[in-house]
Amino acid sequence: MCGFIGFWGEPQPLAQRRRLAARMSEAILHRGPDDSGLYCDESTSMALGFRRLSIMDPSERGHQPMKSMRSRYFIVFNGEIYNADELRATLESSGGALHFRGQSDTEVFLAAIEEWGIETALTRSSGMFAFALWDTWEKKLTLGRDRFGEKPLYYGISHGTLLFGSELKGLTPHPAFDREIDRESVTLYLRHGYIPDPRCIYRSLRKLTPGCTVTFSSGDIAARVLPAPMSYWFTREAALRGRENPFRGSENDAIDNLESIMRRTIAQMTRSDVPLGAFLSGGIDSSIIVAMMQSQNTRPVKTFTIGFHEHGFNEAAQAARVSQQLQTEHTELYVTPTQAREVIPLLPWLYDEPFADSSQIPTYLVSRLARQQVTVCLSGDGGDELFGGYSRYRRVDRLWRLAGWIPSPIRSVVGRLLQRFPGLSGSRRGTLARRVYSAAQALTQPRFAHVYRMSVSAWRTPLQVVLEGSDPQTEFDVSASDRHSGLRQMMLLDTLTYLPGDILTKVDRATMGVGLESRAPFLDREVAEFALSLPQNLLIRGKAGKWILRRLLDRYVPRALVDRPKQGFGVPIDAWLRGPLRDWAADLLQRKTLSAQGFFDEKMIRQVWDLHQSRVQSSGTQLWSILMFQSWLAAQNQLTTVRNAA
Repeated sequence: MCGFIGFWGEPQPLAQRRRLAARMSEAILHRGPDDSGLYCDESTSMALGFRRLSIMDPSERGHQPMKSMRSRYFIVFNGEIYNADELRATLESSGGALHFRGQSDTEVFLAAIEEWGIETALTRSSGMFAFALWDTWEKKLTLGRDRFGEKPLYYGISHGTLLFGSELKGLTPHPAFDREIDRESVTLYLRHGYIPDPRCIYRSLRKLTPGCTVTFSSGDIAARVLPAPMSYWFTREAALRGRENPFRGSENDAIDNLESIMRRTIAQMTRSDVPLGAFLSGGIDSSIIVAMMQSQNTRPVKTFTIGFHEHGFNEAAQAARVSQQLQTEHTELYVTPTQAREVIPLLPWLYDEPFADSSQIPTYLVSRLARQQVTVCLSGDGGDELFGGYSRYRRVDRLWRLAGWIPSPIRSVVGRLLQRFPGLSGSRRGTLARRVYSAAQALTQPRFAHVYRMSVSAWRTPLQVVLEGSDPQTEFDVSASDRHSGLRQMMLLDTLTYLPGDILTKVDRATMGVGLESRAPFLDREVAEFALSLPQNLLIRGKAGKWILRRLLDRYVPRALVDRPKQGFGVPIDAWLRGPLRDWAADLLQRKTLSAQGFFDEKMIRQVWDLHQSRVQSSGTQLWSILMFQSWLAAQNQLTTVRNAA
């Protein structure tokens, strides 16, 4: 687990390039505090910088940038190849004259590229990663990202220079970096609470779509043209294959198969040359991961959780009971508003872009807690998206079953009329009225995918908030013509958008911010493909999602310990914005500040703030998205001022 930066543009003296690359890689020191390295191609202006967090083969033999055996390629690689041992055995038995220097998975991956080519190496590799590969023979640069987007990768051509790297903060020191904000991305951010791939908050940059590579030549950079990414993994195609070739065994066969795959996956992911543990919330996903880890270990697994004193947000007691049952070595921390407040100034630095999932706070705190004892932590991320865990799936599916058969024009008219009904219109609505109003809003949407988009929107009408904004097409528009069932469509959309844009971004930045590696067994390719092949009745039954995961966990933990409503990993943001965070928030939402910045309609935001403070409605999610943007913008402005002064 590491981080890298790079650039390729106007010719520069070698010494100047090295100084600039060193300064850029120093900005991502937190991602790799153990080692650093640089490579500058002497015949072009391409440069690579690297920071290393040593996990596998921490010796000098794992140093990056790494040169391939035949000296054709140089690579910087962030992540892990979990089946590296198997790939290495295959490569060594193929008859080639391979002489591995060490035990690094990066070296194995690089050898696979040199032997088989990039696409074959990627399709045969299981892992989480982002990389930049320099071909010294053809003078081409290839960027690549893992199947589900666990590892980040930004890139773009700015003022005639290609910039790329693991985090934006590693690119900002380059003089070609362009800080123009993309208002379309701001609109998407307000809707979702994050900026979906491939968009970026800066107009000149984007994020590489998961499961893709993109290759640059000098001609592309000279013409300032971004080549189209090429996919080596299509999540949509994998979902379609699963639907056309579903699992046909019995329920017990399905549970047995999943258990076998998961045990094999966790065995691969617990290979490490450094201390290893797991996040444990006491929920189904993390409990399965920890149970299987513990069953394969002779020593107690180190587990970590965060708790809150506020009722309805505390999972620490549940996690402690699961830990006791599994006999792990458990550490917990109860978070106070004061501790949360201390994290808030770090958030713009951690996330680089506006990011508004308030569970970013406990995620950072539990990562910091774990880093005191381990360097690698396994997590249950991906379980909800792949196995149907979110309660909103059942809620939206029920609404569509009730009203989806009505022709769209009629349904839209009914929805608009309902919104004007006395008691529903206006801002002073009770909880039940707000739910009915939300359902009425959803009825106005033309397709199921758009109904689901509205149900997961923080601001359902962001164009009324963002000045001069526009609402670009996203995966929700692409999915509008999908033939999947409502449940499958929602799960697929979350896997393509919410999972990489929110969940995995949150975990990567929080863990790497403290030099911790997180691994997600549910996102292993074999686990994911099996999940996508399961019939719907093995995912959701009645009011319970993740049916097959529940039955699998029964084999390790008494059902009573985990059979409870899903709480998530949120924080009591509604109460905190009326209490300990009120003054901080009020300062960021001053009318004159909002008006001078020119991004948001300050009257609408102030109205929402006032209604929230008067307890007429709870709008913590909407307000948090504005506050995180304001906090991020203030940090960027301060950084610009400092650099201009220097």
